[in-house]
Amino acid sequence: MVKPIPTYLLTGFLGSGKTTVLKRLLTTLKREGKKVVLVFNELGEENVEKHYFSDETMLELLNGCICCTIQDDMRMELQQFLKTNQAIDVLIIEGTGIANPVEVIEALTHPVLIEKVDLMSVISLIDVSHFLEYQSLFSSSKEIRRMLKQQITFSSLLLLNKIDLVNHQKLEKVKLKISSLKREQAPMLECKYGEVDPHYLLERRMVTFTNEETHHHHSHHHPFQALKLSVTDPIDKKKFEHWLKRQGETLLRAKGFVRILHSDSLYSFQYASKQINFSEAEEDMEMCIILIGTGLIEKEIRESFEKEVKNRSDWL
Repeated sequence: MVKPIPTYLLTGFLGSGKTTVLKRLLTTLKREGKKVVLVFNELGEENVEKHYFSDETMLELLNGCICCTIQDDMRMELQQFLKTNQAIDVLIIEGTGIANPVEVIEALTHPVLIEKVDLMSVISLIDVSHFLEYQSLFSSSKEIRRMLKQQITFSSLLLLNKIDLVNHQKLEKVKLKISSLKREQAPMLECKYGEVDPHYLLERRMVTFTNEETHHHHSHHHPFQALKLSVTDPIDKKKFEHWLKRQGETLLRAKGFVRILHSDSLYSFQYASKQINFSEAEEDMEMCIILIGTGLIEKEIRESFEKEVKNRSDWL
């Protein structure tokens, strides 16, 4: 089996300093002899920052946002790109400034990609000089406030950039607000001009479990986990839904492809906010369940799934 490619998502609102940080990361990785592929997402028809990376291998997704209009295109194009570009050491995705990280995480943990890419970290840049302004009811829109909250909540590392542009009092207010939104395990790091040790940025802060082998990652050190469960038999729809709900607030999303008892079809399902939706799927998709959450305990989840969903002796 081909080893999955270490992958990083760089997010942050417009003007937060993503390009500066990305250039520093590239310099370090190339110095170490790594082959890096950049995935750019732009709202318009052209990547206006393309000239900064003219010597790099790029995959451009234009005319939309990864998190809404072209999420499926991203998955399909990345899947096709990886088929024809095998010798990749690192994949870095720079989302548009209005991207929701959780939607990108979902795309990268799709059954066709979850064993091809290894999502290491979601790095969010925050412009501290404008953050409070963006949070204000009087100077920003509801959509901007919601987007910023999502970028903070679903990031595994937060870079508080441009600290040289604010005084101590304002910086403390920004930190207090961000602390109320972020995951407990996600560190905050203050910086200016995007000056951060690249090796610190490249540390693993997320973990994906894709098989039944014993893992050596300590899940509680990572804000987010993705867990893939293999499925071979049809499942009881109600038991499965009840099992998902019993996972509580630690389970943020679930998705995958399953067969349902007393039906001949393969179904795709999506689970979020304690609601599940099923729709018929193409028959060539692999049966599996993918869970995305924070503080997931792999052993307990696998055992409860085996006992409560896969063990069908009491209702066959």
